[in-house]
Amino acid sequence: MKKFIRILAAVMTLVMTVSMFAGCTNNAEENKPDANAKLAILDTEYITEDYAIAVSKEDAQLLTDINNALVALKADGTVKKIQDKYILGTEHDLVFQQNADGKEVITMGTNAEFPPYEFKEGDAIIGIDAEIAAAIADKLGKKLVIEDMAFDGLIPALQANKIDFIMAGLTVTDERKQSVNFTESYATGVQVVIVKEGSAITSADDLFAPKADGSLWKIGVQQGTTGDLYTTWDLAEPEEGEPTAQIERYSKGADAVQALVAGKVDCVVIDNEPAKEFVKVNNK
Repeated sequence: MKKFIRILAAVMTLVMTVSMFAGCTNNAEENKPDANAKLAILDTEYITEDYAIAVSKEDAQLLTDINNALVALKADGTVKKIQDKYILGTEHDLVFQQNADGKEVITMGTNAEFPPYEFKEGDAIIGIDAEIAAAIADKLGKKLVIEDMAFDGLIPALQANKIDFIMAGLTVTDERKQSVNFTESYATGVQVVIVKEGSAITSADDLFAPKADGSLWKIGVQQGTTGDLYTTWDLAEPEEGEPTAQIERYSKGADAVQALVAGKVDCVVIDNEPAKEFVKVNNK
């Protein structure tokens, strides 16, 4: 896996020639705390990934049932309608029959800190994953219950039978396949790099070498997420060569972004859709 990622990084270096227009500052100036700092997402992607639903390795029947429901919902356009609602702002006419009494409960584990896939609106957890899960529950004739927990506690909760499945913008990786079974993918995510405008980081490739002064980049990530895994494998604990970055882990993606604004990290690596939300909110 690590070798593949490093090969992928090398390929990206060759094919990605467009970088965001940004003035360069020295590191001390770049990391000054600035409550009014404007943020930007680099044009070069860090990595592309597939999102899928995770089910216990002990529950082959549930995996089959969810997969069958997911295939049907993709075929009839339901999944796309839900994604378009949260990404493009296109309202849909879907109705989920989740208020009926007497249904068997099916429990989804998530981390509601990952808009637009899952986030809170008042006490309710909404988003792409929440609505797709509701549609799947309808197909299975069950009532959906969503449990919010720390991201890195999701797989242990699944293994302990505290939840029935995970939907949390969860990337399919070989490492995770050792612990859970995945359905087919329902979305493609892109890991991107958020920086302050004027950052010395103008391309994702810049992170594969130390800073100009030889020190390590500080990269903010949400603990246990794909951004955490890949930057650790690639940059902090590479299979070959010396580390080029230090990973700073936060319980929420929003906390990592605030650390960037405060000058505690040089950049944040996170999924593109949450990144767009965090940048939009910060730059208002």
